[in-house]
Amino acid sequence: MAEKNSGIFEAAIRNFLGPIVPLLEDERVTEVMINGPEEIWVEIAGKIQRTKARFPNEDALRAAVNNIAQSVGRRINDEEPRLDARLPNGYRIHAVIPPCARKGTTVAIRKFASVQMTFKDYVRIGAMTVDAAQFLDICMKLGKNILVSGGTGSGKTTLLSVLCNRIPQGQRIIVIEDSSELKVEYEHAVFFETRMPNEVGKGEVTIRDLLKSSLRLRPDRIIVGEVRGSEALELVQAMNTGHKGCLGTVHANSPSDAIVRLEALAQGGDKNLSEKALRYQIGSAIDIILQVSRYSDGSRRLGSIAEVRGFNPDGTYNVVPIFQMSRLLKKADGSLQGQIEPTGEVPTFMEEIEDNQIPFPKAKFSRKAA
Repeated sequence: MAEKNSGIFEAAIRNFLGPIVPLLEDERVTEVMINGPEEIWVEIAGKIQRTKARFPNEDALRAAVNNIAQSVGRRINDEEPRLDARLPNGYRIHAVIPPCARKGTTVAIRKFASVQMTFKDYVRIGAMTVDAAQFLDICMKLGKNILVSGGTGSGKTTLLSVLCNRIPQGQRIIVIEDSSELKVEYEHAVFFETRMPNEVGKGEVTIRDLLKSSLRLRPDRIIVGEVRGSEALELVQAMNTGHKGCLGTVHANSPSDAIVRLEALAQGGDKNLSEKALRYQIGSAIDIILQVSRYSDGSRRLGSIAEVRGFNPDGTYNVVPIFQMSRLLKKADGSLQGQIEPTGEVPTFMEEIEDNQIPFPKAKFSRKAA
């Protein structure tokens, strides 16, 4: 069945998306953005640039989107003017049609790297230092609950995939996503994907539904591709009830914003839970927040590794950076020079690192002299 769907999609590419086929086949292109039939942009190396490609007219573009929707069992029409789907070849597509899209049918097709990234790759391209990578590896070994924060296209999913592949063997992990994007190569992994409602509005399965089911399926760790709704409460409660090493991503601009956003999302999970109880659960559940960002030179880097240490005297979350991006200087070629460095703060679980005889001395966290 998968091969049949893939064949249908390839036919749709050739027959309907002809104008952008060269762009999709270009390995440098990570995203194709269509703003109506005559305006097509691409992202290359983190930079957005306009292309000369164009569709003959709005009808041709609309037909292409309709055909793709049908090939993946979805629909897009006047009643449902939005399409969000994962294509058989792994691409992620989102489309909005007129009249909601004023310039014409608007489409974004995001490609994902065919090669799995590793911490060594992150170090090689300057996205993080060796010490930062080793510290994240330690966090995974010790089963710390980690939230990956960042904006759209910042690299949250890629980093989450790398973290998942550093989970020690011998555990059972359950991965829950809206549409399967994570590249997880693990011996004992269960993968769940949400389902849209049918034509009469029935049959929907949400991340929250799947998270509730996962708790009854004996998971050691739960990974949520993106926390975007009331399922945040179930994830927090799972973290607080013996499921160490849970992971998830959230859209936010800083570690402090990330935990506040998680609280806002979790508030919709249980109206009877007091704000104080909810905040206490969140403060106890999250151990580490990773902030990833796309910078002005197009690079995607790990900008911060922060530890959550409960609350400050004023009632705000105490989010303390352990590693932080240094001052970035623009070089002659336009690229930014700088790296993530220790802040001088030692994680509260330093004794746990030492007790497990992990060779990562406290001196690794010392702040470098200016």
